[in-house]
Amino acid sequence: QVPLVESGGGLVQPGGSLRLSCAASGGIFTINAMGWYRQAPGKQRELVAAITDGGTDYAPKFQGRVTFTADTSTNTTYVDIIGLRPDDTADYYCAVAASVWGQGTRVTVSS
Repeated sequence: QVPLVESGGGLVQPGGSLRLSCAASGGIFTINAMGWYRQAPGKQRELVAAITDGGTDYAPKFQGRVTFTADTSTNTTYVDIIGLRPDDTADYYCAVAASVWGQGTRVTVSS
């Protein structure tokens, strides 16, 4: 069983929005260790947002465009992204404690 399964990626026009989902198997879901990351072509993986003991941390470049939420009843996290730009094109991953990773979902922003 794959512990983390992302969904919601696809082709989006510039300026559009989307919601990515990450379903975690029950045993691995840890609310204060869940995070979303992305890896653009030719670039290193980077943090989008993560839940910590202190709340939700957003990488500065995503502030105001990304909302990270979690549903503990379904062990699912979501990241809503607005104002998508072509440089948001990337594979988006969810993770637990940045050590257990999903397979990713690809987001392509293009007209």
